[in-house]
Amino acid sequence: QVQLVESGGGLAQVGGSLRLSCAASGFTFSSQAMSWARQAPGKGLEWVSGIYSDGSDTYYADSVKGRFTISRDNAKNTVYLQMNSLKPEDTAVYYCANPILWDWGQGTQITVSS
Repeated sequence: QVQLVESGGGLAQVGGSLRLSCAASGFTFSSQAMSWARQAPGKGLEWVSGIYSDGSDTYYADSVKGRFTISRDNAKNTVYLQMNSLKPEDTAVYYCANPILWDWGQGTQITVSS
């Protein structure tokens, strides 16, 4: 059974930082690309970032480029999202996802307040 469990969400101030983690199980993590997506209140899903199975390549949405960093530790079956210089528009529920198998975590709320 595939499980993706996000952690690290919460409240941050504008300009602050948070680090999300996603612990994966139930599939061969090291062979799968992984992604982070988010959904802000009243808006559609936005793909935020992605990373190849071996970490050799990454993707960022323009809205987070230069501020967010995705990484992974295949030994720990975990993917991370380091979020710096947070803005109010980063407020959303953040989801960890396997974009190939279309598995999703339960989501974690990020609220950025000024």
